Amino acid sequence: MISNHPRKQRKTRFTAPLHIKQKYMGAPLSKDLRERYGRRSASVIVGDTVKVMRGDHAGTTGKVEGVSLKHGTIVVEGVTVSKADGTEVARPVYPSNVMITTLEMKDERREEVINNR
Repeated sequence: MISNHPRKQRKTRFTAPLHIKQKYMGAPLSKDLRERYGRRSASVIVGDTVKVMRGDHAGTTGKVEGVSLKHGTIVVEGVTVSKADGTEVARPVYPSNVMITTLEMKDERREEVINNR
């Protein structure tokens, strides 16, 4: 960040291009994953299993069904809210409020990135 002003820091974050916003999509790893891979955090991708740590859905575990770089949120299976007409819709969650419990390792590039640190 260039500026120390909170207003300018928020603006920079929200108007950042997608390749920069990707860096904000990290979440902490569980204790066993930390020991296994020797890192504290990793980017959240579709297929990871996460546990919600904060908010109304704290304690809920589910797979990541969607990732939105534009909004900086993820959609977790089982985290829903009821609309006024009774329908259930997914509740977006910020990645900083979840903990990764299982990594999706189908992508060779991700495996390379995780293991190299």
